[in-house]
Amino acid sequence: MKLGLIQQANTADSQANITKLLANIRACAAQGAQLVVLQELHNGLYFCQTEDTQAFDRGETIPGVSTDLFGKLAKELGIVLVLSLFEKRAAGVYHNTAVVVERDGTIAGKYRKMHIPDDPAYYEKFYFTPGDLGFKPIQTSVGKLGVLICWDQWYPEAARLMALAGAELLIYPTAIGWESSDTADEKARQQAAWQLVQQGHAVANGLNIVAVNRVGTEADPSGQTGGIQFWGNSFAAGPQGEILAQAPSDREENLVIDINLQRSEAVRRWWPFLRDRRIDAYGDITKRLID
Repeated sequence: MKLGLIQQANTADSQANITKLLANIRACAAQGAQLVVLQELHNGLYFCQTEDTQAFDRGETIPGVSTDLFGKLAKELGIVLVLSLFEKRAAGVYHNTAVVVERDGTIAGKYRKMHIPDDPAYYEKFYFTPGDLGFKPIQTSVGKLGVLICWDQWYPEAARLMALAGAELLIYPTAIGWESSDTADEKARQQAAWQLVQQGHAVANGLNIVAVNRVGTEADPSGQTGGIQFWGNSFAAGPQGEILAQAPSDREENLVIDINLQRSEAVRRWWPFLRDRRIDAYGDITKRLID
């Protein structure tokens, strides 16, 4: 399967961001991409650097304006699209939601972000209600997609549950970067850990994984920090953790690459980790800590 990853820098002009996205999607499709994945909250700036009730005005329904617009393009191009939207479910209930659009323009399914961070410059708990759809892969014409979102990247449980439910590919729309006060050494450690943990999910589950991050610097509206420099480095890794392709850290880029979903079968025969799980001994995994 040919897969397109769109790593983009955004501005406060949402319409300009969307126009650029539409052009990039077309460019990926022109190179043969059958599945195109966009970054987290791709229509605008990453607004979670501050807690601002006016930011809830960015929320939209699903189905809604974005799913209609991108669904029309998916149908025109005959591709599957993975979107990342700020979902307004009801007054006071909002989610960080990935939507998978089928090649006929219909919604194949959605996933609501389960793990919600609350760190300096990433105040997501103020905005997002934790997901309630579980870890369920979405069946599409290009395969069964295990879609997760950003902070979910750090949790092996999420990747494992998607794998156990039959996911053929793990996908992570992402918005992650460095805060300006971090030292160069700390920045290097953070980025390396981010990539390594996802390569670990690929290995542990015998699956290809895809992470699509944004790039560029976005200012902190409050002025309390130097903003976030999103580190890009969108990448795809194979079922043994091997890097298949990677975007740079300092510029926008579309990657169109070949993903061999059948390779998971061979790798799982060599390394049958799912076979050898001791499911009889894992009951404590549902506890916060083991006393």
